[in-house]
Order: sequence, then C-alpha cells, then structure tokens
Amino acid sequence: MDFDQLYQEQFPVVYRYLTALCGNQALAEELTQETFYRAIEHGDSFRGECRLSVWLCQIGKNCWRSYLRKAKQNADEGALEGMAAPQDVEEGLLTQDSAREIHQRLHALPEPYREVFSLRVFAELPFGQIGALFGKSENWARVTYYRAKQKIREGLL
Repeated sequence: MDFDQLYQEQFPVVYRYLTALCGNQALAEELTQETFYRAIEHGDSFRGECRLSVWLCQIGKNCWRSYLRKAKQNADEGALEGMAAPQDVEEGLLTQDSAREIHQRLHALPEPYREVFSLRVFAELPFGQIGALFGKSENWARVTYYRAKQKIREGLL
C-alpha cells in the first residue's frame, strides 16, 4: 500500500480521534499531519500486532501528549485555556444546554473513561481496537465505555 492510499483511508479515523481528544479542529489537523509524519519516520516499528488505525491513533495520542507538555512548558496557564471547546457531535438532536452539560460531564470524567468514550463515540472505533490501544481486552473496553456512559447519565437525570 502506498502512502497516498494509506493517508486517504486512515486520515478520517485519526482526525476524528484527535478532534475528540483535543476539541480543536485546527489543532487536530496539525496533530494528524504530525501523526502521519511520525508514522512514516518510524514505519519500521509497526509490527502488525494490531490494526494500522489503532497504531496510528496511538501515535496521535502521543503527539497530543507532546503538544500538551510543550504548551505547559512554553506558555503561561492561559495557553491551554485558550483552546476552543470541542464541537458537539449531537448538535441538532439535543438542545444546546443539554449538549453543553453532556460535554462538560465528558471532560470531567477521569481516565480511561473519557478516552474510551471519545474513541467509541467520536472516532467510531470498535471495542476490540479500543482495548488494543490500552493493552486490554475487548470486554474491558465495553465495560469501561458502559461505565463512562453511566457516569455521564447520572448527572443528567
């Protein structure tokens, strides 16, 4: 598979995942570009033990973490607060107030609940791939997603 084909097939998955993770479309696009750059640079490290999309999302998560570390080191506290709030996926289905509340509850969740929920809802990854990202089983991913959903719902009822 050549790079162009790989990029065309995998870009949407990685971009959705990073958008869900960082909540900023412009930043997600930059991080996606960085992800593919690192994937090309370290392509020989892909051992085929997981799906290519899982490997790319893991690289993307590492790019996001690097970005956060650099932002924390190089900027005052306002740098992280200045990022745009994530767009609501459910816009149009829910009122803005309830969507905002769901969004706030999602970002208040502890890890790994927040990330598993984001991977499932925003990146639309199957539970098997989510489990692989964390080095856990598919059932672990299912249970973690269910618990995240419950924690979000608890405050809405």
